[in-house]
Amino acid sequence: MTAVTAAAPLTTPLARRLNMSSLGLAVLLAIAVCVPFVSSDYRVFQLTQILVYSIALLGLNLLTGFSGQISLGNGSFYAVGGYVSIILLTRAGIPYWLLPPIAGALCFGVGYLFGRSVARLEVLYLALATFALATTTPQFLKLESIEKWTGGVQGIVFPKPASPIGQINNDQWLYFFCLAVVIIVYVLAWNVIRGRTGRALMALRDQPIAAAAMGIDIARYKSVTFGVSAMYTGIAGSLGALVAGFISPDAFTIVLSIQLLVGVVVGGIASLLWMLFGAAFIELLPDIANKYSPAAPSVLYGALLIVFMMAMPGGVAGLVRSARARLARASTPRTRT
Repeated sequence: MTAVTAAAPLTTPLARRLNMSSLGLAVLLAIAVCVPFVSSDYRVFQLTQILVYSIALLGLNLLTGFSGQISLGNGSFYAVGGYVSIILLTRAGIPYWLLPPIAGALCFGVGYLFGRSVARLEVLYLALATFALATTTPQFLKLESIEKWTGGVQGIVFPKPASPIGQINNDQWLYFFCLAVVIIVYVLAWNVIRGRTGRALMALRDQPIAAAAMGIDIARYKSVTFGVSAMYTGIAGSLGALVAGFISPDAFTIVLSIQLLVGVVVGGIASLLWMLFGAAFIELLPDIANKYSPAAPSVLYGALLIVFMMAMPGGVAGLVRSARARLARASTPRTRT
């Protein structure tokens, strides 16, 4: 009787769902480990970019999806992370594996200060403030007074980190390096969202007046969330620069910030793992559009985006939740009245 009672919780729907999720994550991780060995160098580069973008999307989703703050300027933090890393790499000789945490720490400070200054702005005005940040960043990086550090319009070219393992090439090594960082930041984000901070952020997003009445310091939580979002984006910018082997101001226009927001919407607002699909969307779809419509790739890109949003208004995460709900209803036996 005791053995049966102890085993019973494993048969609950929640336990089955957790087991299936764990199995799915294990399969996904196994595929992620194997795929660079069966792909070309260019495909490995694209997969690495997807991992990098997923970190940036995760940071933006913590800000937009979980705390309700819309940002059109996260591309600026991406630029800060990239430039700080490359300057430290080429000027100070800092090891490349230390650059992402350094860039993340610096971007956290910048993001926190910026978030503190705009914490009392409403959603629309916050979006405009971050939009201004994104539009001024490329021009700032082109200033002659800092050209010796940023390379000006020409940017900076530098060698990619070399693989310490002879059996894998440099592109494959960068892929695994980025994969390890992705796992770390996703685990951290999952723990934050599942804890007290995550509940406070969602209360702030859904009912800010009630959250304030419950004693939640709205300004502090908004500022910290902005800082964490900037930290994640700065880490992504550092990795993106290392993967590309080149950095220039024209890579960080307002288009990048808009693409990050598009990726969050495609992956699914207030989701975590599905940011990988949003990252794949913004990395692969332009190539597909350019392949099938060389004359006007942006037209095909926009059309596909519209179709995608009409078919899946809740993003990939919303589609999966809807499919699970339908399967649950279909598997539940109906009682006759």
